[in-house]
Amino acid sequence: MRSGCLRLLHGLLCVLLSLSRAGAWDFQPCAPGCPLYSECVNATACRCKPGFASTSTEIFTNLLEICDEVDECKQNPRICKGRSTCTNTQGSYTCQCLPGFELNPEDPRLCIDVDECSSGQHQCHQSAICTNTLGSYQCHCRPGWEPISGRHHGWNSIICKVKPLFTWPLPPGVHSQSLSHFTDKVNNLHKDVKPIQAKDTIQGIVQEVDELLETPGDLETLPPSQKHCMATHLLTGLESALTHLSRALPEGTATFNYSAGTQVSLEVQKKGICNVTFSLNQAKMQLNWNKAQESCYKGPSVVGLVSTPGMAKLLAEAPLVLEPEKQVAPHGTHKDLLPRVSPILLSDVISAFLSSNDTQNLSSPVTFTFFHPPVTLAPRHKVFCVFWDHSQNGSHWTTAGCRTVSTGGGSTTCHCTHLSSFAVLMAHYHMQDDDPVLSIITCVGLGVSLLCLVLAALTFLLCRAIQNTSTSLHLQLSLCLLLAHLLFLTAIDRTQHKVLCVVTAGALHYLYLASFTWMLLEGLFLFLTARNLTVLSSSSRNRLMRRLMFPVGYGVPATIVAVSAAARPHLYGTPARCWLNSEQGFVWGFLGPACAISCVNLVFFLMTLWILKSKLSSINREVSTLQNTRMLTFKAMAHLFILGCTWCLGVLQVGPMAPIMAYLFTIVNSLQGVFIFLVYCLLSQQVREQYRTWLKRIRKRTAEPESYTLSSKAVSDAS
Repeated sequence: MRSGCLRLLHGLLCVLLSLSRAGAWDFQPCAPGCPLYSECVNATACRCKPGFASTSTEIFTNLLEICDEVDECKQNPRICKGRSTCTNTQGSYTCQCLPGFELNPEDPRLCIDVDECSSGQHQCHQSAICTNTLGSYQCHCRPGWEPISGRHHGWNSIICKVKPLFTWPLPPGVHSQSLSHFTDKVNNLHKDVKPIQAKDTIQGIVQEVDELLETPGDLETLPPSQKHCMATHLLTGLESALTHLSRALPEGTATFNYSAGTQVSLEVQKKGICNVTFSLNQAKMQLNWNKAQESCYKGPSVVGLVSTPGMAKLLAEAPLVLEPEKQVAPHGTHKDLLPRVSPILLSDVISAFLSSNDTQNLSSPVTFTFFHPPVTLAPRHKVFCVFWDHSQNGSHWTTAGCRTVSTGGGSTTCHCTHLSSFAVLMAHYHMQDDDPVLSIITCVGLGVSLLCLVLAALTFLLCRAIQNTSTSLHLQLSLCLLLAHLLFLTAIDRTQHKVLCVVTAGALHYLYLASFTWMLLEGLFLFLTARNLTVLSSSSRNRLMRRLMFPVGYGVPATIVAVSAAARPHLYGTPARCWLNSEQGFVWGFLGPACAISCVNLVFFLMTLWILKSKLSSINREVSTLQNTRMLTFKAMAHLFILGCTWCLGVLQVGPMAPIMAYLFTIVNSLQGVFIFLVYCLLSQQVREQYRTWLKRIRKRTAEPESYTLSSKAVSDAS
């Protein structure tokens, strides 16, 4: 039995030794009796588990030590991040998020906001709009809507209805049974309207407007002023109703047609494309979608176009008010073109509206194309793009903010910088009666100037004693003014042939600009002459002028006219005169260079006077030099008066002094040729001597036949 026990003990030791060699048994002695919430380190020491701590050291040997729980939330108050709270647990902690937040999957200590609107966790009614907030959301009504029940914020649901902003009360001072019946039916349509009924409500309102315009009843018996008031009432009310109701429509395009011809085209989008085009039977609109979007509103944006041909019954005899337009032609022919009181309505009345609040000052114009019956414009007829203005000064058509781009072939294109109700009108012009005194002064003055310019040109060509660079300048100036005055007298009023009128306006533009350019060269030459007065040789100055004369004198005005004609060829010629049209500031294609040259000539004049003053006060008192200096002084003063000041009077024809300035401008400017002949011919000693020589030759030639006749008679008597 003893041997059996030994064999059993020996076998057990072999098993333990094999397990130890195999690594299956690692025996490490551990301290017995470690306290609660601790673990042994070795045979004699213990330490507290994670989440617990001893009152002494981390590793202890005293078996009576106590491991207390650690409160991580108090120990590190910021251990949980974001909108969360820390909760202590047995040996650990947890982070709990506030309502409206959730734990970040990547960081369990961080809470992030929950977007209830995008995730569908909100309780907003379908008639309201959900807006996410930090930790919550808000339910609110669209602009133009109001809540029926509930609160405007939090997670409580609210139900919205359209505000009664488009109720149409009877306009003051208008008494009509048809209008009263219409108002009652429209006001009943929007009571307790729900978003799903917005389309039906729109159709009902437009249907009522269409029926009223088709059968206006006693509205046709109202005075014109009350009819215009009714038109304003219907146009503004319809625009307001459609603007607010269409926001409840689903995204997309909707078009409605009615029996009297009324058409409505709407488009609702959240993110609009760059450009949109609306097409109706008689009109088309093109605009950039960004104009329809409101920066403070995240709901859908709306663009709409309404055509109401029946509105023409109420807008008959409506007045047209034009922006101030003055047609100014040379020589004092100052005309005001005024339309008659009753223009002709060519197109349907269309109304354009946006969900955006600011539609009166658009950053870029909106393009409208109106389709109407083809018209042949008679003389003094013009087509206008207009809008219906219902300001405090009364309702009327006006062209403010709208520009007629093109017309013809049964369509008219307009650019407008605001939105309202638009149409195309044709107005018949009448001109104010001409002042007969101004007409007589113009004809007589230009006639005398033409004669003087012909004599001056012949003098500059035939008088060899005065032929030099200065004479060449005088000759070119005289020729340009001669042709301009002749063309003005013969063709300025011939507006019957449009092409011929355009050519005449372009030729006058060129000739008058060329005259101004030669005036500038005259001033430059006078300045150079005064500066080089004491220099014996002036060949370099003459060579410079000969090189500059013709390229500058005829090339600069040709360039200006070419650019003007290429930019706006349709603005050559007006209904009254074959001259530049004042629309879009086109007349400044002539006034701008003219004013600039006048200012430069004034500078040359002042510089010339300064140089001459120093020469007059110099010690050198030679008679010839003094005489030349005085003559240059006189020419400089005459040059400024003749060539610069006369045209300044034309620009000053404004205000109460306009009639006086018109007379002065007409008298002085029509006598330019007389002044040129007087200064450069009659007051020149060399020219006067040449005239005497020519007169002596003429007398001698006339005297020779007379003497021959007398001698022949005497011989015959003697015989």
